[in-house]
Amino acid sequence: MGRSPLLSAELATLTKTTETTTAHKKQGCNAGDTSFVPLMRLFRVEQLCMLCSDSSSEFLHFSDAISAFIRAFSLLIASIHLQGNFLSVMYSLCRQAIVNPVSRKAVYGTSIRAFSSSQDADLVVIGAGPGGYVAAIKAAQLGMKTVCVEKGATFGGTCLNVGCIPSKAMLNNSHFYHMAKHGDLHNRGIEGQVTLNLDTMLKAKEKSVKDLTNGVAMLFKANKVGSVNGHGTITGPNQVTVKKADGSTEIINSRNILIASGSEVTPFPGISIDEKQIVSSTGALCLTKVPKKLIVIGAGVIGLELGSVWQRLGAEVTAIEFLGSIGGAGIDGELAKNFQRSLSTQGFKFLLNTKVIGAQQQGENITVTVESNKDNKQQTIDCDALLVAIGRRPYTDNLGLDNVGLKTDNRGRIPVNDHFQTSVPSIYAIGDVIEGPMLAHKAEDEGIIAVEGIAGGPVHIDYNCIPSVVYTHPEVAWVGQNEEQLKEKNITYKIGKFPFSANSRAKTNNDAEGFVKVLSDKESDRLLGVHIIGPNAGEMIAEATLALEYGASCEDIARVCHPHPTLSEAFREANLHAYCGKPINSI
Repeated sequence: MGRSPLLSAELATLTKTTETTTAHKKQGCNAGDTSFVPLMRLFRVEQLCMLCSDSSSEFLHFSDAISAFIRAFSLLIASIHLQGNFLSVMYSLCRQAIVNPVSRKAVYGTSIRAFSSSQDADLVVIGAGPGGYVAAIKAAQLGMKTVCVEKGATFGGTCLNVGCIPSKAMLNNSHFYHMAKHGDLHNRGIEGQVTLNLDTMLKAKEKSVKDLTNGVAMLFKANKVGSVNGHGTITGPNQVTVKKADGSTEIINSRNILIASGSEVTPFPGISIDEKQIVSSTGALCLTKVPKKLIVIGAGVIGLELGSVWQRLGAEVTAIEFLGSIGGAGIDGELAKNFQRSLSTQGFKFLLNTKVIGAQQQGENITVTVESNKDNKQQTIDCDALLVAIGRRPYTDNLGLDNVGLKTDNRGRIPVNDHFQTSVPSIYAIGDVIEGPMLAHKAEDEGIIAVEGIAGGPVHIDYNCIPSVVYTHPEVAWVGQNEEQLKEKNITYKIGKFPFSANSRAKTNNDAEGFVKVLSDKESDRLLGVHIIGPNAGEMIAEATLALEYGASCEDIARVCHPHPTLSEAFREANLHAYCGKPINSI
């Protein structure tokens, strides 16, 4: 087996560095000169474990270990001569240069825990949401002694307990009810009377949540992740103090701290949420009866998804949006228009370019006053349930940021560098508390990558490749850039489209509304963005995300064989359209 390219490069660097140190010696550099620090870094264990001779092997070859030893020995002589610290250099040599053939994972663990024998943990994670619990598990898998602090009664954070998961359960079950109640199943030859048992539907939602929160607890146990239930406060650069429900406190000393505390509902000025009639997304998942009239403040992802649930179950839903379109930030303009048209056909009502002035509650009636952004005309609308869904804000209060000098920006977010490191080197932050879309999968990615960075691995994330999904019916999904963004950047582009009405699987499912739209660079054909409205858009966007991540062209995708009959063929056809001007199965 040949020497790895990485090791060859390191040895070349050693030769160059040795020449440099000789020059420094001639110039009379002293032993404390920081220019000598990179010398010892040349044979750090974390770097040495990466020097595999070929990509198919997880192990360091013996020949590479010998070469590393020779390199370190040469460096030893130079360091003794220049710095005069024999014992220090010999310690580094014994600890770092003589490496047995071990897996990367084992070396990660050794290098991280070597200095933490007197500490309680290598990493403390504050928050057990999607970002936090994933980061904690990954850290444990890399050999770190990890403790996760969670103030909630169960793991999973907002997403699993009162967000993504329960809302999808309600969306799924309300869709089945709507299909049966309004004749779609009758058109398929399935007949029978259907009634709604809301209590059972809510219990089904709770079962899904319970199963998944228990699953996270099992994963913690299997991966030996420690956990403390209580509110975590940072009381030092390497210390977290946890206040438990019984009033007692526990202090955890840690080499590193990762803030993954998530976000909370953004309150609406002048409107008090009681989670019974005037509700946030949390209360909207627990209404004990179907409201006759539901008003939703905000026509973004949360408002449209939860509005869809209750509209399907029989409520008259009106969404009030300050902006001129629905769907939230990042949605393509053409998609937004088609999306609004589709929901309007289902019975949704929209008041766009409209702001809410206030809401008055009298008994079971709520009167909402709104004002047009165009002509300032006001009107009142009555309802028996009001959902406030204007977004979320980072949860950074009472975390003890001031104790270590950490500042937030004007939106409450914690600034971090490319390694998710804050201004305090031992403290990191991910997810909703930092800049970027507040998405569970974005937080998960950041959690894994941040922990790998702490362990000495590479750190990379492309925020242009973070997909977004609205789980209504039809579903809406997108990744990459939209038309408006490309025009703003003066990027010339091509458009490829394919309707689900021409897709065989969509037709057999009797669910053929919507289309796939791809945007590519006019000169290079490289994929720039994908936008889907239609059945299973949330599943289809994964292939588009993969293609975008690896810089695929529309021709690349068009030449990949897709199974027939599947919805995924619509994605291939849209790329055919962008690449050569015409799809196969559409006029």
